[in-house]
Amino acid sequence: MGHSERIWNRQQASRAARHARAAAALGADLSGKLLPAARIADLLYAVIECGDRVCLEGNNQKQADFLCKALAGLDAARVNRLHMLQSVIALPEHLDVFDKGIAEQLDFSFSGPQATRLARLVSSGRIKIGAIHTYLELFGRYFIDLTPQVALVAAEAADRDGNLYTGPNTEDTPAIVEATAFKSGIVIAQVNRIVDKLPRVDIPADWVDYTVQAPTPNYIEPLFTRDPAQISEIQVLMAMMAIKGIYAEYEVARLNHGIGFDTAAIELILPTYAESLGLRGKIARHWALNPHPALIPAIEAGFVESVHSFGSELGMEDYIRARPDIFFVGPDGSMRSNRAFSQAAGHYACDMFIGSTLQIDLQGNSSTATAGRISGFGGAPNMGADARGRRHASPAWLKAGREAGAGRNGMPRGQKLVVQMVETFREHMQPAFVERLDAWTLAEQAGMALPPVMIYGDDVTHILTEEGIANLLLCRGEEEREQAIRGVAGYTAVGLGRDKRMVENLRDRGVIRRAEDLGIDKRQATRDLLAAKNMKDLVRASGGLYDPPGRFRNW
Repeated sequence: MGHSERIWNRQQASRAARHARAAAALGADLSGKLLPAARIADLLYAVIECGDRVCLEGNNQKQADFLCKALAGLDAARVNRLHMLQSVIALPEHLDVFDKGIAEQLDFSFSGPQATRLARLVSSGRIKIGAIHTYLELFGRYFIDLTPQVALVAAEAADRDGNLYTGPNTEDTPAIVEATAFKSGIVIAQVNRIVDKLPRVDIPADWVDYTVQAPTPNYIEPLFTRDPAQISEIQVLMAMMAIKGIYAEYEVARLNHGIGFDTAAIELILPTYAESLGLRGKIARHWALNPHPALIPAIEAGFVESVHSFGSELGMEDYIRARPDIFFVGPDGSMRSNRAFSQAAGHYACDMFIGSTLQIDLQGNSSTATAGRISGFGGAPNMGADARGRRHASPAWLKAGREAGAGRNGMPRGQKLVVQMVETFREHMQPAFVERLDAWTLAEQAGMALPPVMIYGDDVTHILTEEGIANLLLCRGEEEREQAIRGVAGYTAVGLGRDKRMVENLRDRGVIRRAEDLGIDKRQATRDLLAAKNMKDLVRASGGLYDPPGRFRNW
């Protein structure tokens, strides 16, 4: 076929045809880009074609819930075989589209709230999973081979031209909209309000095809709020070991914390325990992190210099507005988060990731995918991976690189610190340490090409439990790694299977260090060290600026 015969603009022609169908179906109800909520189904029937790749904004926190419910309410005889792309499977309707036969294939990152139902639908053949991605990986594929034909997104407000203001919860919106709009796709935004003038323009109208004011504000999950009242003394002890045995020793200035009470305990003893060690200005200065309320006392105490966020956190808006030196805040006073940029920062610009998991095996592989649950990974595999493309040095990165230096052919390079922080037994006395990850069984059941491992053992540098710290960088070979892991696995079957003499030898070499080896007096590991002991203390620490969601108001 010669150049003159080939059609080069099929995607643009498809887009024009979809717009023409929408104009015909909606008629006078379509005012510029704005349509009434009651006509949303008619718009979706007009612009979605069977077999389309549809990106639905289901984020860690912000949900395009009105558009999601509208999609799930369509007639499967008219719209079907959809290939859904979304970061997080959070709402029942995210899976209803598969139950009803509207969608058949799914590419996603995380499904915490729907993990059990997702596993059921996969095993019954109702959902074909393309892959479980990290967030960055999924965003990357939007620009390569999973470009959406239709994107359904959420924003705080739109003006009458269709410009969008995403407010503090920008999250995934820029990545989704840019990939769709610049490949002749259709972008539909649900907004909480229509205004004459926006506080700022986050997404220009040229990139948006249709806006609809939803009957209720879009749902936002306060995912990163932890009540200090629920932090245990064991978690305080582990936090002390983390600060003295890792943060201080490696001079960790740039970091990311996973979600959980373990890391919240670290945040809350920075102004007390870390201050007593003279560490202010030396550790935990620059963060890739959602605005955790547990970080307020450390910010107020002068530990924290900057925070770039993946999303926002309900109730933190006024506090963020009052601390523009710390957060990324626009001239309008509200923060702009960005999950893609924050993931990139966590991967390349941070020296340490510390987070928790559900299972760790003898090689240090960890996973949150357990029997009957396909929960995915979110951003942990990017946060918790050594960025092989990194080329700038820092004390923490260089020290970890030196410790890992054996077998590097004489070429020096650094390494990212990746810490898994777990209690040896989790809820319902489930052991965190296992001989074989459930991920293997899950892969067999779901026909996956790989077991869904969250963080691979060769990326893990330290495992921290109430028993102590295992520094895997210092291990000489697989046998030592296994014994180092067994040595901090406590009274689990894995821990009881340790070689006592080898473990003592590892302790003599400093590969395993107990609290007493670090000079930590366990009697000091009490809740008295927490800079805030309950939610009211966090409000007080913020000078009344923090306004917790209703479910956390327990006073």
